[in-house]
Amino acid sequence: MHKVKIKKNDEVVVILGRDRGVKGRVLRVFPGDATAIVERANMIKRHTRPNPNKQIQGGIVEREAPIRLSNLKLICPECGKATRIGRKRLADGSGVRVCKACDATFN
Repeated sequence: MHKVKIKKNDEVVVILGRDRGVKGRVLRVFPGDATAIVERANMIKRHTRPNPNKQIQGGIVEREAPIRLSNLKLICPECGKATRIGRKRLADGSGVRVCKACDATFN
């Protein structure tokens, strides 16, 4: 298991690979593999069989494939920059994620 700093529904930008510069929302995170699925990034074509029981039509379907977490940077909602993420412990003992560029806290 890896310590994951990117969570579901975070806004991220791809910093490496054929989709460099693509911004999107994180749909799913796989901590064991250190990968995430990002909306409209790393699109692949999947050849699927028709399955009438599950109402699957079949054919060639385009969908998102997982991307390594090391190739993603979080976009800070405060400053709008792609930034690294730090962690900070608040006075009440709860931990929060912190933007390294502007020191804003995330949920």
